[in-house]
Amino acid sequence: MSTVKEQLIEKLIEDDENSQCKITIVGTGAVGMACAISILLKDLADELALVDVALDKLKGEMMDLQHGSLFFSTSKITSGKVDILTYIVWKISGLPVTRVIGSGCNLDSARFRYLIGEKLGVHPTSCHGWIIGEHGDSSVPLWSGVNVAGVALKTLDPKLGTDSDKEHWKNIHKQVIQRDYME
Repeated sequence: MSTVKEQLIEKLIEDDENSQCKITIVGTGAVGMACAISILLKDLADELALVDVALDKLKGEMMDLQHGSLFFSTSKITSGKVDILTYIVWKISGLPVTRVIGSGCNLDSARFRYLIGEKLGVHPTSCHGWIIGEHGDSSVPLWSGVNVAGVALKTLDPKLGTDSDKEHWKNIHKQVIQRDYME
C-alpha cells in the first residue's frame, strides 16, 4: 500500500541526472547573492550552486533560496565549501574561459570608476578604469588605462597612482580595498 505522499505526487518524468545549464557562484556575499537572485529571476539555469568558505552563511543563503524556490523555475539549488579563486575554478573545471566569471574584480572596477568620477566631479559612466587580480587588498589598479571621456589621465599626469603623485590618486585604490572589507 502506498503512502499518502506517494499517492498525491505522481512522478510524470524521470529525474534528469545531468543539468542542462548549471551556474556556480563562488562567494555568498552581497554581490554573489545579487547574482544568484538575478539568475533565478531570469531563469538562466536549471541548477544553481553556491560556493563559500563561510559555512554558516552559505547554508543560510542556500536554505533561503531553496525555501523561496516556489517563485523560481530553477529546479535544483545546492551549495558546497571551495576556498579558491575564479582562476582556479576555471583551470579545474576545464570550461572555456568565457564560461567562468568572477564578479570580484568587476565590483572593484565599478568602485574604482565611481571613486574616480567622485574625485573629478563627473558621472562614473564617463570614467574608465580597471582593477585586476584578486578581489581585495592584492588587487591591482591599471592606472595606465584610466581615462575620462577618452582622455588618458596618465597623459595629463605621468605620476598618476604612484607614490610621488601629488594629488594622491593612489588613495582611490585604497578606498576600493577598504570597501571590500566592509562587505
